[in-house]
Amino acid sequence: REGYKVRSDVNITLEFRTTATHGVLLGVSSAKVDAIGLEIVNGKVLFHVNNGAGRITATYEPGVTNGLCDGKWHKLQANKSKHRISLIIDGNLVQTDNPYIQSTSADTNNPIYVGGYPGDVKQNCLTSKSSFHGCLRNLMLTKGQQAELFDFSRAFDLRGVFPHSCPGAEH
Repeated sequence: REGYKVRSDVNITLEFRTTATHGVLLGVSSAKVDAIGLEIVNGKVLFHVNNGAGRITATYEPGVTNGLCDGKWHKLQANKSKHRISLIIDGNLVQTDNPYIQSTSADTNNPIYVGGYPGDVKQNCLTSKSSFHGCLRNLMLTKGQQAELFDFSRAFDLRGVFPHSCPGAEH
């Protein structure tokens, strides 16, 4: 989706299954520093937010090594509320203190990239360039009472993506 404004509050939910230990889940980034990013790095899920004053990260580390990369479905919820961020994976909550409490809004009006992003695009809140390998479903972004469910087949650009299918998945 092109031109997404993150601003002060957003709640992201999605489900993923993968056997890869690295991969981009989602990124929205302005040309400046304001951005959000969700990624899997070394089998951990990272939620990064920069409201303009500096990047903060909530990290979820599974109890079992690569427990999130077991080819099973996992439920993720990432929440940004002004300067606070949290990450819930399979019901387990991680919260992060933000030293930049005056800075509350991620001022973006940029595409939402899911599962990867073009090489010529800057993403200020992603450390990985690895495209996601696996399946994603039920991506929803909610602001206040406004919930938006994303249909991948309606994306403005699809590369190596097969909407509404997940090879080898039990539904």
